[in-house]
Amino acid sequence: MDARVSELFDSGNGSHGGASNVKQGNDYAVAHKKACVKNKKISKARLSRNFKPNNNAPYLPPEAEEGNIEYKLKLVNPTQYRLEHLATQMKWRLQEGRGEAVYQIGVEDNGMLAGLSEEDLRTSLTTLHKLAEKVGADITILREQEVDYDSDVPRKIAEVLIRKVPDDQQFLDLRVAVLGNVDSGKSTLLGVLTQGELDNGRGRTRLNLFRHLHEIQTGRTSSISFEILGFNSKGEVVNYSESRTAEEICESASKMITFIDLAGHHKYLKTTIFGLTSYCPDFAMLVVSANTGIAGTTREHLGLAMALKVPIFIVISKVDLCTRATVERTVRQLERVLKQPGCNKVPMVVGSTDDAVTAAQQFAQSPSITPIFTLSSVSGESLDLLKVFFNIIPPLSNSKEQEELMQQLTEFQVDEIYTVPEVGTVVGGTLYSGICREGDHLVVGPTDSGHFNILTIGSIQRNRSGCRVLRAGQAATLALGSFDRSLLRKGMVMVSPEMDPTICWMFEAEIVLLFHAKTFHKGFQVTVHIGNVRQTATVEAVYGKEELRTGEKAVVLFKFIKHPEYLKVGAKVLFREGVTKGIGHVTKLQPKAHYQLSQSEDDEA
Repeated sequence: MDARVSELFDSGNGSHGGASNVKQGNDYAVAHKKACVKNKKISKARLSRNFKPNNNAPYLPPEAEEGNIEYKLKLVNPTQYRLEHLATQMKWRLQEGRGEAVYQIGVEDNGMLAGLSEEDLRTSLTTLHKLAEKVGADITILREQEVDYDSDVPRKIAEVLIRKVPDDQQFLDLRVAVLGNVDSGKSTLLGVLTQGELDNGRGRTRLNLFRHLHEIQTGRTSSISFEILGFNSKGEVVNYSESRTAEEICESASKMITFIDLAGHHKYLKTTIFGLTSYCPDFAMLVVSANTGIAGTTREHLGLAMALKVPIFIVISKVDLCTRATVERTVRQLERVLKQPGCNKVPMVVGSTDDAVTAAQQFAQSPSITPIFTLSSVSGESLDLLKVFFNIIPPLSNSKEQEELMQQLTEFQVDEIYTVPEVGTVVGGTLYSGICREGDHLVVGPTDSGHFNILTIGSIQRNRSGCRVLRAGQAATLALGSFDRSLLRKGMVMVSPEMDPTICWMFEAEIVLLFHAKTFHKGFQVTVHIGNVRQTATVEAVYGKEELRTGEKAVVLFKFIKHPEYLKVGAKVLFREGVTKGIGHVTKLQPKAHYQLSQSEDDEA
């Protein structure tokens, strides 16, 4: 693990410092060395709990009441009453982690690593197995480590992942947006992960990911495609390697990673932004080629993810093409960029399974941690570390937030529209709030005239397999039967008729101008991205100022030029026009009117 991360989670054992003063004379150096040894002994006597020399901190943060992490000193011969209490506690932790929990065995509630003898550790793990069986979960031992004690008897701690798919869900689902410059190896890496076979060095594994002929011919992604990687309850990879279909992967997987493969070329930037804003990814994976380093759209993609507050981790690909020195230079280059004042990230280079486990947990807890993986899609080097990371990484939102969203009225964002033979019109997108079932009646809009049309949900599919109920935060495709496709467009919403949605031509947003060649003023036209909405808007007014320059803030009034849109106060705004870029959030809507059903629908009613 990177030294800076170790310093961030400083153990406080005083073993650093003083090295720069050695030049002041041998006598001072000897005295300083003795002082260091003495301080080390005092620290060891105080704590009496330390890892054997490795790069991890010798203690953990105190146990939190909420969250999916539980500390247990030992679980040896509990009574029946105690077992029932522990099972209830495990259910709570699983619910907090939406089906996943991490148990630290041999750790006190205050985070001190006490450790257990080999016999007590085995007994505790056996008890944990019984508890998991009782609640219908599976357990996987992530790692075991020795604690450095004064006693001769070795003492260990263990970290255990417990997974149980919630009764009302098919599997746990995380969405990862894949970013990076053109030719950095994004699609090839996804092909290797999802198909279970290494690449031949000429992009063979990426061919199955492409959607258009010109993508196959040029080798460049121009559209948004989705790939799935499953993990069963024991943490084993479930993918297409054994000639499985998508339905079989969904059935046998208890955790699903959905990769959103985005375009790297600058001319497809609007598609990449649409993928980031509309599909609501949980995380972003920035792929950087080891031999070219930070080039092309890499900085821009990193900036987009940070502007939209999507947690990001980095994968350095193609290490088989470079010397070790070149790879290290690319890592150092990334570390410099991540530490810049605009980023304020703490890079964390992952070099072992132990690092991957730590990275997954710290990444979810602290938005400033940025894991960096170095791997090859041809030789397979360090691919296993990335899989360990994906297996352990927990969902960001807890069960409480999920339940609150599910209790709201239904709102589905339309991102894709298809016509499927013998099925009819199909829309793809994300359920922002509420619950959606087969046969539900919703209204879709707004149309160019600001109306909404009634429709009925036919069937629902998630990850290409059937699904009866869709819950808030989940992405799916909905069959609408014979509904006229010409009445639909990307950026529409399907909402509950009781919602009474507000639609507007004009809205106010508090913005920051990230970059602009000249000045930003009234009458300027930009492409605005707000969730799944993507439309050109005109600047009607800049409040309090005549014009804006790079880095300045202001409240701006925008007006859409084509059709009204359904917006919400507080939604993130991202706008661009050529080299002009800015971010902000919606502060006020100027509603056109309350929604209306179209005339034809009124007549039918």
